[in-house]
Amino acid sequence: DRVLVRIKDLTLEKADEEVWVRGRIHTSRAKGKQCFLVLRQQQFNIQALVAVGQHASKQMVKFAANITKESIVDVEGVVRKAYQKIGGCTQQDVELHVQRIYVISSAEPRLPLQLDDAVRPEVEGEEDGRATVNQDTRLDNRIIDLRTSTSQAIFCLQSGICQLFRETLIRKGFVEIQTPKIISAASEGGANVFTVSYFKSSAYLAQSPQLYKQMCICADFEKVFCVGPVFRAEDSNTHRHLTEFVGLDIEMAFNYHYHEVVDEIADTLVQIFKGLQERLQTEIQTVSRQFPCEPFKFLEPTLRLEYREGVAMLREAGVEMGDEEDLSTPNEKLLGRLVKEKYDTDFYILDKYPLAVRPFYTMPDPSNPKTSNSYDMFMRGEEILSGAQRIHDPQLLTERAKHHGIDLEKIKAYIDSFRFGAPPHAGGGIGLERVTMLYLGLHNVRQTSMFPRDPKRLTP
Repeated sequence: DRVLVRIKDLTLEKADEEVWVRGRIHTSRAKGKQCFLVLRQQQFNIQALVAVGQHASKQMVKFAANITKESIVDVEGVVRKAYQKIGGCTQQDVELHVQRIYVISSAEPRLPLQLDDAVRPEVEGEEDGRATVNQDTRLDNRIIDLRTSTSQAIFCLQSGICQLFRETLIRKGFVEIQTPKIISAASEGGANVFTVSYFKSSAYLAQSPQLYKQMCICADFEKVFCVGPVFRAEDSNTHRHLTEFVGLDIEMAFNYHYHEVVDEIADTLVQIFKGLQERLQTEIQTVSRQFPCEPFKFLEPTLRLEYREGVAMLREAGVEMGDEEDLSTPNEKLLGRLVKEKYDTDFYILDKYPLAVRPFYTMPDPSNPKTSNSYDMFMRGEEILSGAQRIHDPQLLTERAKHHGIDLEKIKAYIDSFRFGAPPHAGGGIGLERVTMLYLGLHNVRQTSMFPRDPKRLTP
């Protein structure tokens, strides 16, 4: 009938109370007739003292000192006010005086990596010669790496992004849908798809829920969103690409202009950024201790530039590029820096992309045949969303598909869905891992993918 108390709740308000706590042994240090343990739960930890006296014998102190790191224990003890701040622990004002201790699950004595090394800032390790843990070692031993306070904070924050995404869109009247991940044709008309055996024929893993979101709009759902896996068979080994990631997708019918959708998506992201600041400051600060970064800045309403304005800014900075040329990754980052210098924002929209660099289903700009009603959104100079007004006229859609060399038979069901009356609509897809990475100012998307998949990694 005992109740286990969370470590994060052990504060001065609990002083002199008897409590039961379950945690992992983070460190242990024996000193004479005393043993100091640090118990950890997720990103919170507390110092626990086992000392010879009324409740502990010499044998109990010795037993506690020999419990291996990362073992799970149940501890009964009294919360005591600390004589001075306890550095290295999140609970700095109190410590736990242990009366009983039980080993619930014992860890092997040899760990593949030390958690203290895994949370040490790289610069700090370089300066004093102490060990840090490289990315491959982390990912090869992901279960241990995910126990670090930094990883715990990253994925709590990522969970917060999903929750805020859902909350905001449901409040705006959107309906959450689930779309097929095994499909009969490439979602975006490209070759970068995974082919899978499907009974006596072949199928593909969906690159995007794009086509099905649009079908739901044609079915009068008006506003839909989905959260689910997206697959890209691209042989890219960059800091921001994965072969499987989580897509946060939005699609919406509009009344007069596709900017209605652009504004709705931008406001959704702004609500997410504001929610993270309000709800998850502890997690943001935990990550920044290991990976220092300037706080994420955004404007309300969101800054929107036309593509030609972005190109003009790059040309002023000495970049040579054509009017219908797509942004390279270096130019994206440079433009992000230029926008930050001029407008003091890490988040902005680039609108009216050249038609030549967008997918077949993108609506051309009625006033300029070389541009399109399409847009990208950027965080810290990197694209996190690509979107557009979709072509809802089957004849124009057929023409554009032919122009892109797409086999019309394979997308017949998609084109046919617009033959029975389709409202004008637009949408976009967001990469969850990339948003998490850029919000926190991290340097590799694998840090924000719990079990990342890329061309070289299929395990764990």
